[in-house]
Amino acid sequence: MSKSGAHKSLRRSLATQAVHSGETESRQSNAITTPIVQTSTYVFRDTAELIEHMSGQKPREEYGRYGNPTQKVAETKCAALEGAAAGLAFSSGMSAITTTLFAMLRQGQHIVMTDDCYRRTRQFCRGTLSKFGIEVSIVPTGDYAALEEAIRPGSTRVLISETPTNPYLKVVDMERLADIAKKHGLISIIDSTFATPVNQRPLEHGIDLVLHSATKYMAGHNDIMAGIILGSEPLIDAIRECQGVLGGVLDPHAAYLLIRGLKTLPIRVAQQNASALRIAHMLEAHPNVVRAYYCGLPSHEGHEIAARQMTGFGGVVSFEFAGGLEETSAVVDKARIFQIAPSLGGAESLIEQPALMSFFELSSEERLAIGIKDNLIRIAVGLEDSDDLTADLQEALD
Repeated sequence: MSKSGAHKSLRRSLATQAVHSGETESRQSNAITTPIVQTSTYVFRDTAELIEHMSGQKPREEYGRYGNPTQKVAETKCAALEGAAAGLAFSSGMSAITTTLFAMLRQGQHIVMTDDCYRRTRQFCRGTLSKFGIEVSIVPTGDYAALEEAIRPGSTRVLISETPTNPYLKVVDMERLADIAKKHGLISIIDSTFATPVNQRPLEHGIDLVLHSATKYMAGHNDIMAGIILGSEPLIDAIRECQGVLGGVLDPHAAYLLIRGLKTLPIRVAQQNASALRIAHMLEAHPNVVRAYYCGLPSHEGHEIAARQMTGFGGVVSFEFAGGLEETSAVVDKARIFQIAPSLGGAESLIEQPALMSFFELSSEERLAIGIKDNLIRIAVGLEDSDDLTADLQEALD
């Protein structure tokens, strides 16, 4: 039996899939890593080969906007980790969700989404899609009765949610959401960026499409922008056709870096899970912390659901400091290892005050109306030693 045949007969663990899935044994120049195919166009041997391709007999790369060998490896690896039949990579997470929604919707249709979805996704649905005659209803996260009541027979097409959410780590019961979608013949989409395929696999709970901002944990090094959408082949093919028109493709070098990052995803996320849980327990017990938000804490409102559908709780922790806006800023400024930045999922630990980072243009009253308190801090745990990270936060809080 050949090596490739032997591999196919094995049931691979997630860690093994992260290293090997999507990568063939026959590589250019016998390189062990997938090469960067840095080209915008591809040549045909002769007219016969062109006709075979155009007629669908032997599909292959034709032009960079329609596919790239390096990109294909990244997509196949992501699909294997998520347990999906197919995947499609984009230049950013926002490009992935916007292209997906343009592909799934038409004028006169309607979306239902939960209120803790990524704020730019909400802005796109309420601001941009409305210009095309597509309406959106936003319901409270976790209110499944309101979600079902918002569905309009004949016009609602898509349900969108996120779990865990940003910044309070709210948890959506994915099986319940999927059941509602199937009952009404809708497409369900989960943004699983905070969880990664290491901690949860929405497709196994009946969800139709899974979105990741691969900029975050999937790539894992704060050095690229990328997005990925994963699901059944028919859905992904429809989105791919739309991507060919809109053009939000992932460039080959970024695809190569995404592949590199995916190979260490399981061990990175395991470390971040462990460090975040330890820090969350410390924060919950600290006298200067009013409340800690982490779905791995038994005190968190979504802990029971998270424990049922997740194998780890992620690397993001939020908490409220016992002080006002300026006192909270002082805590952020006193942290030394945690750097002030808005992202997450990379090797470096980050810290931010959402009131000033993401919602600076709003007044305190306006922020409070959407649940963003002046004393809220969000941390994204990186790969530094957990003792050092805990000590850094304790010193800042003290």
